[in-house]
Amino acid sequence: MNESLSHIFVDALLINNFVLCVFLGMCSFIGLSGKFSTAWRMGVSVMFVIIVSSILSYGTNLVLVRFHAEYLRIITYIVIIAATVQLTEMFIKKTSPALFRAMGVYLPLITTNCAVLAVPLFQTSRNYSFVQSVVFAIAASGGYTIAIVTLSLVRERVELSDVPSLAKGTALTLVLAAILSMAFMGFAGMGNGG
Repeated sequence: MNESLSHIFVDALLINNFVLCVFLGMCSFIGLSGKFSTAWRMGVSVMFVIIVSSILSYGTNLVLVRFHAEYLRIITYIVIIAATVQLTEMFIKKTSPALFRAMGVYLPLITTNCAVLAVPLFQTSRNYSFVQSVVFAIAASGGYTIAIVTLSLVRERVELSDVPSLAKGTALTLVLAAILSMAFMGFAGMGNGG
């Protein structure tokens, strides 16, 4: 495709943010946005996994196309993502056991995060070049990080507020996520000039 890199970047980061506009990756978005420190680290972990798996998936796709084995795309992408998540999990467990415990089940669940799998699938279906794929991966994962960090900051602020008990917990989190989503939908007008 002949999309400009800036258009790909702004589109994936803001206009079609995977979490707030396309609604992918909601599990960890809701589950780990309670504290800024955990949300930030989860965002960085997801960024790493998405960027590495995107690069490896691009190369794998070239091999699959060369041997006319495109039907193996999804399974190979899943294997690449699982291996990348496993390496990330081992690294975090070794360097920061406290973070490893704080992330709990959500860290290995990056493997099944639909946003992580969507990046290689989207870049393949859009026929992005290598550079376009890397820009798309950086922007999409950056959009995920912006979304989870923003929600965590709002949730921490709400914790200090006097909120009626009826609205506390999951109900308030979903309302806050909906408000963030509506705010990001305001970026949709930026895509018309592309």
